[in-house]
Amino acid sequence: MNVAEWAGIIGAAGSVLGGGSWWISRATRDAARATAAATEAAARANAAPAQQAANFAVLEATVKRVDEENGQLRGKMSRLEQIVRAFAWTTDRWARQMHRAGIEPEPAHPLVDEYNRTGV
Repeated sequence: MNVAEWAGIIGAAGSVLGGGSWWISRATRDAARATAAATEAAARANAAPAQQAANFAVLEATVKRVDEENGQLRGKMSRLEQIVRAFAWTTDRWARQMHRAGIEPEPAHPLVDEYNRTGV
């Protein structure tokens, strides 16, 4: 005998005793809940790779954008460092010319002195 035949026998016996319909309705309801839960779990499992692919695409786009911005910022920083070096070299040359001419220049800003000492 299969499950359906057993359920029919138990349902028939239960209806004679007065509780068979309750047992069958409860079993049907539980089976429907289990089927819904299994269907939902399968849908989540099937959607997971697509969601991961979407998340990865967003991450790749973000990394690409950040790399481009980082490259631009590095270029600007390099150019700014070149300008600071050229300006420091120029002002140092002017200060030496003033010393040779007997003119004492005003003291440099402490940050300029630090840059001249350390190069940073």
